[in-house]
Amino acid sequence: MSKGIKTKTTIKDVKALDKGAVAAERMKQAFIRTKDKAEHGLYAEENSPGEYAADRVSYGVDSATHEAVHQFDKQGRKGVQTTKENLSKVKENIQKRKFAAEQPKKQAEKRAAQQTGQSAGHWNGRQAADTVSEPVKAAHQERSTIKTLDRGQKGIKTVDRSRKTIKQTSSTAKGAVKTTSKSIKTAETTAKASIKTSQQAAKAAQQTAVATARAARAAAHAARAAAIATAHAIKVAAHATAAAVKAIIAATKALIAAIAAGGWIAVVVVIVICLIGMILGSCFGIFFSGEDSGTGQTMQTAVQEINTDYQDRLDEIKASHSYDVLEMSGSRAVWKEVLAVYAVKTTTDPDAAQEVATMDDTKKQLLKDIFWEMNEISSSTETQSETVIETSDDGNGNIVETETTITRTYLYITVSHKTAEEMADHFGFNEDQREQMAELLADENNPLWSQVLYGISGGDGEIVTVALSQVGNVGGEPYWSWYGFSSRVEWCACFVSWCANECGYIEAGVIPKFAACASQGVPWFQERGLWQDNSYEPRPGDIIFFDWDDGGQDGSSDHVGIVEKVENGRVYTIEGNSGDSCRQNSYPVGYYEIYGYGTPAY
Repeated sequence: MSKGIKTKTTIKDVKALDKGAVAAERMKQAFIRTKDKAEHGLYAEENSPGEYAADRVSYGVDSATHEAVHQFDKQGRKGVQTTKENLSKVKENIQKRKFAAEQPKKQAEKRAAQQTGQSAGHWNGRQAADTVSEPVKAAHQERSTIKTLDRGQKGIKTVDRSRKTIKQTSSTAKGAVKTTSKSIKTAETTAKASIKTSQQAAKAAQQTAVATARAARAAAHAARAAAIATAHAIKVAAHATAAAVKAIIAATKALIAAIAAGGWIAVVVVIVICLIGMILGSCFGIFFSGEDSGTGQTMQTAVQEINTDYQDRLDEIKASHSYDVLEMSGSRAVWKEVLAVYAVKTTTDPDAAQEVATMDDTKKQLLKDIFWEMNEISSSTETQSETVIETSDDGNGNIVETETTITRTYLYITVSHKTAEEMADHFGFNEDQREQMAELLADENNPLWSQVLYGISGGDGEIVTVALSQVGNVGGEPYWSWYGFSSRVEWCACFVSWCANECGYIEAGVIPKFAACASQGVPWFQERGLWQDNSYEPRPGDIIFFDWDDGGQDGSSDHVGIVEKVENGRVYTIEGNSGDSCRQNSYPVGYYEIYGYGTPAY
């Protein structure tokens, strides 16, 4: 019976379980080594050290865990399954042997009860006991086997607990790695955000610096443009007095320290201020004189006052003489030449030099003195006796011619002027002063003169600028002789045509060359759709036509001028042959003697 009970298989299965435990331990160690390598691994080729470490650790943990569980399942499950099968067989054999052992015992007890006699009973009992003892021994062996199997089951449970411990350790490790990975990624994200914020702040600071520098450069450019508006500023600076040059050099040396300290923007501003200050103190300060500096006077107001004085003198001459015929001739100096002479003389006077950027009573008087030195009005009268042939009807249908001698008084008014070069000779300008004056009178500075004298900055106001420069000229000789007439004619249209020609408008086909208003000027504009009636509010540069009420309007234009501006419901004009001179006049908008307007397509 003892041969039927086998425990070798059970012992072999326990060894198999031990091998599974050893394999699991090896997997655990492999997992730990892999984890250590993953945590300390760092490769430059990865996008981020944090990302690489997290990926490698996670990969190592997953691999180690997978391998450990795989080996444990492979070895442990095999051993457990085999052990369970053997245990089941042993239990089945025990049950069979236990049943077989109990049957002889019961039979022996039954026979012993039937026998009589002590000796017989003793012998039979001993024999029965011997018979019974053999199955009992077998039962003891089976119990020992069961205990061994129980220990095997406990080993299995220990292995199961080890397996659970490995899984828990793996899970904990994974959690730790994930936490570490998250921490790394969080730190990296925070670092990236900080870097991005720093970059944005740096970029914003850079943009602010660039904008500030750009604003400083724009301010410098605007200041230079406002000061000179031409490239001649450099030339003028070169002609500054020796004292001014020395002052600029000294100021530049003083600013080197500021440049070295990084304050170049402030230096630019200071340099611009110095340049403006130098320009204001030079003859080019005249281009700033169109603005009121607080005295209530500007160059425009001074020029208008002098123009009024000039016209008053002409009117005084006319009023102080009795005459039958008025003949006026000549022209006065161009205003920009007057101002150029005034600017150079005033700023370079060795005894009392002054700036010309502002206007006050003292400087206005200096300007008046120069104007009248450049312009001279002379007048004379002459009485002439002339033979006049008069025709009449004798009452019989016959024409009778009668010669009559009459006496007429002629008033001659002549305006003469000196040029800028003649005034340079008169004042004894040196070479430097003459060069400065030439710079002021350069053609490229004409827009600046228009702004200073008339408040006009070019465009459609160009013809207005030219016309205003002729105010005060008398007799019209420059205009009608330019047109082609050999002697005086009514020259209002000749004047308008001359101004248009000076601007290049006749050649461009913008304004016609005409000497008669009704037959030439008005039709030209009407035929081209460039005509407006007297209800129209004109713009500077429009051509204004009149129909005078001198004994009754005839519906035909007999005078023309140029619109200077419209202010407060009045039209201001410049007209040639107004009292035989170039004059400024004004009329209400819609005035009944205004025939209409030509509106050139400038």
